[in-house]
Amino acid sequence: MTKPTRKHVASGSAWETKFGYSRAVAQGDWCFVSGTTGTNYETGKMPESAAQQARNAITTIDGALRSCDFEMGHVVRVKYIVSSREIIDQIQPELQRAFGAIKPAATMIVAELIEDSMKVEIEVTAFKG
Repeated sequence: MTKPTRKHVASGSAWETKFGYSRAVAQGDWCFVSGTTGTNYETGKMPESAAQQARNAITTIDGALRSCDFEMGHVVRVKYIVSSREIIDQIQPELQRAFGAIKPAATMIVAELIEDSMKVEIEVTAFKG
């Protein structure tokens, strides 16, 4: 029996190089997407709006999944880390739009993120077996 091939995907984030991780790792029927913040990789900037940060993070996650031959519909687990309770109402429509029909298991944590400008970080696990 052969081992499934492991695939590593990068998004171009400087954090990936600095801390030595992949945006996504897929092996077999599983894909794990690292915590993803709201950087706009076209401009290299972090938007002020928590909703836009959530949108950007979801776009990056979608691209990472697609690079591994997965899609958003395969997401079975999502972890949200938010910088404050005050932004939850701002990001909720974006989360509903991305995950409402999928209904993955989910956890939301309020915690400080690595930079003050970061308001939301999203991590997902996908399974297509």
